[in-house]
Amino acid sequence: MNALQLNAELYRNLAIIAEDETMFDKVVKYVRKLANKMTEDPTCMTKEEFFRRIDEADKQIAEGKGTRFNNKADMIAWLNAL
Repeated sequence: MNALQLNAELYRNLAIIAEDETMFDKVVKYVRKLANKMTEDPTCMTKEEFFRRIDEADKQIAEGKGTRFNNKADMIAWLNAL
């Protein structure tokens, strides 16, 4: 089936479902969920996750697991090696 046929079939089925408000609401919620999955940014995180990661980094630094640089050139060289 091509995109045009699928589009027409979708609208026909939505017209049928729209007659039942409860079912239509379920379809809208499901479509919204699918759309959100397609537009999620994997680099985003919750506020809680952000602060958990900060706390984890603080703990690692306290344990001596951090990396220190004595000058800018060393830091740049380390970053370029990543």
